[in-house]
Amino acid sequence: MIHEFRRPLPVVVEGTREGYALYVESSGMWENDTWCVVLCDGGIVRHYTTSQISVHLNATFGIRRE
Repeated sequence: MIHEFRRPLPVVVEGTREGYALYVESSGMWENDTWCVVLCDGGIVRHYTTSQISVHLNATFGIRRE
C-alpha cells in the first residue's frame, strides 16, 4: 500500500540533510517501510527505510533538535 502525502512532510535524513517526504510505501508487517524523499539541496529524489528517516523538528508536536 502507498500513502501519498497531501502536503509533503519535512524530514531529516542521513543525519543532517533536510528534505520532504512525498509518499511512503508499506513493505509488509515485518519490514521497514520505504519513504520517497526529495532533498532540499539539489532536488535529488532518494528512497529511505523507516530506520533512516526522522520527522523534522516541530515545536507544535514537541519534536526538538537535541
